[in-house]
Amino acid sequence: MTRISRRLVLAATILPRFAIAQSDQRPSITVAVQKIANTNTTDPMREQSSNVSERWLGSILENLIGRNQQGQLERVPALATSWRRIDTRTVELALRPDVVLHNGDSLSAEDVVFSFGPERMFGPDLPTDVRAVAKRYWPALEKIEIVDRATIRVVNAKPDVTLEGRLSAGGGQIVSRRAWLAAGSWQANARLATGSGPYRLVGFKPDSEMLLEAHDQYWGGRPPLKRIRILEVPEQASRIAGLRAGEYQFACDISPDQIGEIERDAKLIVKGGLVLNHRILAFDKQHPALVDPRVRLAMAHAIDGQAIVDSIWAGRAKVPAGLQWPFYGPMFIDGWTVPKFDPAEAQRLLKAAGYKGDAIIYRARNDYYTAELATAQILVEMWRAVGLNVQLQVKENWGQVLDKAGPRGVRDWSNSPTFDDPVSSIVNQHGPNGAQQGNGEWSNAEMNALSGALEAGTDMAERKRLFARMLQICERDDPAYILLHQNATFTGLRRDLPWQAPPSFFLDFGPKGWRG
Repeated sequence: MTRISRRLVLAATILPRFAIAQSDQRPSITVAVQKIANTNTTDPMREQSSNVSERWLGSILENLIGRNQQGQLERVPALATSWRRIDTRTVELALRPDVVLHNGDSLSAEDVVFSFGPERMFGPDLPTDVRAVAKRYWPALEKIEIVDRATIRVVNAKPDVTLEGRLSAGGGQIVSRRAWLAAGSWQANARLATGSGPYRLVGFKPDSEMLLEAHDQYWGGRPPLKRIRILEVPEQASRIAGLRAGEYQFACDISPDQIGEIERDAKLIVKGGLVLNHRILAFDKQHPALVDPRVRLAMAHAIDGQAIVDSIWAGRAKVPAGLQWPFYGPMFIDGWTVPKFDPAEAQRLLKAAGYKGDAIIYRARNDYYTAELATAQILVEMWRAVGLNVQLQVKENWGQVLDKAGPRGVRDWSNSPTFDDPVSSIVNQHGPNGAQQGNGEWSNAEMNALSGALEAGTDMAERKRLFARMLQICERDDPAYILLHQNATFTGLRRDLPWQAPPSFFLDFGPKGWRG
């Protein structure tokens, strides 16, 4: 009798679990992307590219304030259910009570404090570039204050009307304090990410693949997918071939000229469109031929942006109104435009600058950006038509693009507004703490002073005036970059999959993005 009873007990404990496993009919998918990570890490204080890590990062790590990926990226409650302004330097947030982290812990105020603290962002033992990114995202953060177990306050050292936006953007992701400390250092955590998103990271092989599994205790509802495998497939032709063969259920970074070909297969569809990202060219004005700003401005006037949009993007991209987006609302500068296509003006500027045909190096990647090489080849011809001697160099990685050995002239880049204010783009990338100045490519004293004033300003009319002047400096008086077009992103997938494409690079596989 004892033996029979034990068997019955064993069956009672095993069979329900087996039945649960058998009942999990959620699909698993494989997603082919051009690149998984630029830095071979998963930490957003280093891995922060819009068209690369933005695709998966939000599935793992979340912010206190979210962005509505199925709307217009407006701010919505995330790990905080609500927030309010205390004063010009302080925002108070109520933490969501039902958040379970990937390691089984409940989200605490201590996790939030730690996520913005010295071990993760500002400490002297962190890599220099990590501290630089933290300074870029949070130039005047004073402290995160615990009011009680369910309430925290973000306190800035200076007035900042953009604190809510910063909390919703890169550098605002919340991690598990216990998991981070258990790993022991930033380096040990570089390829780990223990957060609260609908999927948890279970595998990461740099330059190869990433594996995510459903986090079934997700506060936002049961994740619709069991497993997500993200594969790095650099060649677009291979991504498309794998999609057609059923090897991949999703193929990202599809160029517009391939949309029709993919959709000839009745089982496939391409989704996507414009995103909040501009493709730009960044100058290194230390290059002898580019010291004179008139040469840089001439390069802008030589470019027919609409021709690029029409020919390469089949009209699916857009020539922007400078480095800004209507997303900025009242901070948008009406009437501002990129330098118009004017070959005669380009030639006049080159003559006035005394340009003698010196070679200007143009560094690009092999289609890291969609249609990058085709665009680069057209640009070289447009510049040649006005007398510019631009020599294209194709590089394998960002280290080679930014390498200071040999002359650096102009390079491919992109720029995204991570929240609805100019400090998130023009200051973030081109201001005194921005990547372009950090790379030693460009600097302007007036621009730097304006950046500080814009960050600390509270009078919106005055801030708008400052922003208008910054556009004048960066795009006319002392060009830091050239705007090519507002970017678009397209993803091929099986037609029967209920995925909704957001207005961003993010692959939203959460309960709201997968409506099956």
